[in-house]
Amino acid sequence: MRVTVKLFARLREIAGSDTLVRDLADGATVSDVWRELAADFPALRAFDTTVSGAVNAEYARMTRDVADGDEVAFLPPVSGGA
Repeated sequence: MRVTVKLFARLREIAGSDTLVRDLADGATVSDVWRELAADFPALRAFDTTVSGAVNAEYARMTRDVADGDEVAFLPPVSGGA
């Protein structure tokens, strides 16, 4: 199956792109997508415990299954504000 991956902020900078396409085995989860990205871009591993995921513009647990054609987004932790 094929998914589109969107990356934001520092994650985008590490990967050098805000949008990537990945082919995955059926039954893949958000976590599987993240692990594949981290294998290609090892600096992403620094965010393993803090990254948030979303599927089709809705926040999702890392254990959520993804389907062919889904958009999977990853967001680093955000801080700041007053």
